[in-house]
Amino acid sequence: MIGRKIGATSLSRLMGGWQADSTRGPAYRQIQQALRLLILDGRLPIGLRLPGERNLASALDVSRTTVATAYGELRDLGFIASRHGSGSITRLPHDLPEDPAHLTGEAEIDFSIAALPAPKEVHAAYAESLAELPRYLPTIGYEPAGLPVLRAVIADRYAHHGVPTDPEQILVTQGAQHGLVLLLALLARPGDPVVIDHPTYSKAIEAIRAASCQPVAVNLPDSGWDAEQWQSAIRHSGAKLAYLLPDFHNPTGRLMDRECRQRMAEVAARSGCHLMVDETMIDLWLDVPRPISLAAFDQQEHVLSLGSMGKSFWGGLRMGWIRAGRDIVAALSAARAANDMGSPILEQLAATALLRRPETILDERRQAIREQRDHLLRLVGDLLPDWKVDVPPGGLSAWAELPRPVSSALAVAAHDLGVRIAPGSRFGVGGAFERFVRLPFALPVPVLSEVVERLAQAWRQINAAGSGTSIPATAQLTEAI
Repeated sequence: MIGRKIGATSLSRLMGGWQADSTRGPAYRQIQQALRLLILDGRLPIGLRLPGERNLASALDVSRTTVATAYGELRDLGFIASRHGSGSITRLPHDLPEDPAHLTGEAEIDFSIAALPAPKEVHAAYAESLAELPRYLPTIGYEPAGLPVLRAVIADRYAHHGVPTDPEQILVTQGAQHGLVLLLALLARPGDPVVIDHPTYSKAIEAIRAASCQPVAVNLPDSGWDAEQWQSAIRHSGAKLAYLLPDFHNPTGRLMDRECRQRMAEVAARSGCHLMVDETMIDLWLDVPRPISLAAFDQQEHVLSLGSMGKSFWGGLRMGWIRAGRDIVAALSAARAANDMGSPILEQLAATALLRRPETILDERRQAIREQRDHLLRLVGDLLPDWKVDVPPGGLSAWAELPRPVSSALAVAAHDLGVRIAPGSRFGVGGAFERFVRLPFALPVPVLSEVVERLAQAWRQINAAGSGTSIPATAQLTEAI
């Protein structure tokens, strides 16, 4: 039985930047490509019932014939199945290749993730932790707030960087995303507005929507942040929560200056809005000194800092934390116990070992990232000169502006060439940022060279299609990621 379905309005929101553009071919083909990308990307799960043709046509402001033709192509390609009484159900073709790069004879490259492999020190930290583990085995092993030794090490790091912090202000989580989910569960109610910078981290948008909250977007200006617009958005929406990425912002890579941090803390204090500040990139500074935490400007405990070892050390640790006032940390710890009893002891011990001597590891990481960034952007400048890319001073990604709003179409063409990318619409609401694509520089230099060569080939295909030349039939077969 098919129990899951999606409404036309929700689907049109997910489709984002499909909007009809005559330079990209007929509207039905663009709808088909957008839906296929969502299916292969996992944002439309298999077995989901799609809206009826008439309802989707109304939501997209196109004719029913246009939607019917798009559904027909998806059906012919094996991406949906029509069942009497059940409508159109998402599926995958039986003959869909696991690796789309069969077209090129090369391995598929995942260029959609901005994360690094583990450094060699992670294995040593686990070995050290195993030696420490016996002293914890006589206990029950449940620590909803985190091991005291790890909370103390994290608090000391904040104090070392100019933010006096007690261990009681730290809650250990299973990554920053887990921390965001915990904060939303404690402080938000269904229907609440949550102010975000725009674009922003795609998983944050998903978490806000999963909490049945409404993201309220404040567009980033050409440079920096606009604190006045944030204040206006908070005041007019009545938001009591906001999510902010001031440190080497994902996806743009920009860095908030000290003056703006002060203003944002003042906005939070005046409005009574809690700022959930994502600091997962704070240690990945490349061309500037390490930024000071926004919490340093907080006088009324309205800044809730989200930290993680995922970007700076290794995502496989699944270790993060929340820094907040003692009352909020105590409430989070109590509320968390209803769902999970804390993070794994061994991973917490490994995190403690790594955070006691982080700088050697981080120095090596930053040097490698800097080389990868410079290599990637140099190649993009040579092979894709009509793309506009600013050099980020840190983090793991750059934000490329395309000459035309074809980011999703580029993802389709790149997938056929064995490169998985994240189109700009992934980082916005309402289909924004089709003129942009995120360029992570987390892969080794030789792999980045291959990525840019394939992206340049995909870009040529997009331009050829826009000028009336059709993409080869083999490329049309799997135009999605």
